[in-house]
Amino acid sequence: MNDILTWILDTVSGVDPVIRTLLAGVGMLLETSVLVGLVIPGDTIVIVASTGVASPVEFVSLVLAVIVGALAGESIGFALGHHFGPFIRSSRLGRRIGEHNWARAETYLDRRGGLAVFISRFLPVLHSLIPLTVGMSRMRYGTFMAWTVPACIIWSLAYVSVGSAAAEGYRELSGRLHFAGYLFVGVIALFVLAVFFIKKWLHRRELRHMD
Repeated sequence: MNDILTWILDTVSGVDPVIRTLLAGVGMLLETSVLVGLVIPGDTIVIVASTGVASPVEFVSLVLAVIVGALAGESIGFALGHHFGPFIRSSRLGRRIGEHNWARAETYLDRRGGLAVFISRFLPVLHSLIPLTVGMSRMRYGTFMAWTVPACIIWSLAYVSVGSAAAEGYRELSGRLHFAGYLFVGVIALFVLAVFFIKKWLHRRELRHMD
């Protein structure tokens, strides 16, 4: 386990920090703007990139890149929804997403307003649909940003912190403990599990506002 993890982490660390940070930012932009997040979750992109963090400067840079990428993507999603929303919704991709999901996003936004924008950042499917849905609604871009900025900051700090801390801890222990790899996997698994249950709880709590 240690040998496999060391190889993976060394591979990620071997990528130029600037390129790695830019790739994470672009990944987040695509996730929130053109529905890529429905196929490749931003969670995966950010955790992998964060395992290569080797200094406070790289940590701050990655957090900022993820935040900027997410906000840029959501801004593009808003613009696409504003200008092409009905076309996207009725397109083949829109039909594959399902009218049920579009209707839920629309209803949720109508009932919860800005709070729906904030909470949707932490919910599957909705976090990719809400920017487009907001673009089709009467909500102003400034209001949309006021709610999504703090959500993106919290999300980015959580994922980059856990990924970088777990990788740093593994590197410190791998030379002394043969089961350090299992500890690393355990930390990531616990975080993913905690996120899963939080998302489930949030979804169950907000479901009454969607249907």
